[in-house]
Amino acid sequence: MEFSHVSVLLRETVDSLRIKEDGTYIDCTIGGGGHSFQIAKLLRPEKGAKLIGFDQDEAAVAAATNRLKQFSRLLTIVHSNFSEIRQVLRELGIDKADGILLDLGVSSYQLDEAGRGFSYMDDAPLDMRMDRRNSVSAYDVVNGYSEEELFRIIRDYGEDRFARNIARNIVRKRENSPLRTTFELRDIVEASIPVRVKKNGGHPAKRTFQAIRIEVNQELSVLENTLDTMIGLLKDGGRISVITFHSLEDRIVKQTFKRNESPCVCPPDFPVCVCGRVSKGRVITKKPIVPTREETEINPRSKSAKLRVFERVT
Repeated sequence: MEFSHVSVLLRETVDSLRIKEDGTYIDCTIGGGGHSFQIAKLLRPEKGAKLIGFDQDEAAVAAATNRLKQFSRLLTIVHSNFSEIRQVLRELGIDKADGILLDLGVSSYQLDEAGRGFSYMDDAPLDMRMDRRNSVSAYDVVNGYSEEELFRIIRDYGEDRFARNIARNIVRKRENSPLRTTFELRDIVEASIPVRVKKNGGHPAKRTFQAIRIEVNQELSVLENTLDTMIGLLKDGGRISVITFHSLEDRIVKQTFKRNESPCVCPPDFPVCVCGRVSKGRVITKKPIVPTREETEINPRSKSAKLRVFERVT
């Protein structure tokens, strides 16, 4: 299956980075290369411009390499999680960047390729690994986690009020034999939710599949542990632009940007700051940028997208 992914908030994201033709830019989730293609068109390799792309999905790396081959003079694509950004940039001899982009979540390709196990719409082995080199898959989570761990994941990452029922029923079902496929998991979720609830909203399995995917790929912890590093890697005036699709992702980005803008922890009645924490920049987006109605009509998967931008000021 060809790697295809519709880039969300494409114009808004590229504009937010204020591309310099001789700058260094990092696309931490290069995917099919949609955002990077637009960035690369604005760069001049003869002036020393550089574009570094990260992706942990080997299919994305192959697709982006092919799509962006005309920009090979300025492009480096790395098959790695963006948590390795500091080490990779050091190996490439890059100290600071003019802009960093993250387009989080699962790609259209990953959802639509049945064999990856991301979707409840197709029967497939329980996998959900963005990086197939990782040892932990959805199978391991569903069959190996305790009921309490499953409850916590589905409650926190899926924000599902029936998390307790779902976790309990997963554990009961696997006592006879391991759960192996997405349809097996989907059927358990559907049976765990009252009929009156299933009549409203989206598919009842959506939240559970999202929660397990986040756990398998450690998406929230990686984001939370890396954002500060990325801000520290920006040049003065450089920007980081982050697109989220999940309320927990958005909360992490919002709080991290706010903390870097106003890091002081002194009591409010102190006349002067004595904690010594210095602001690293400013939040550009006091409210997140969201897709237009036209974009959501063309690409319904963009509906939950939010773009937040932070500018480094030293």
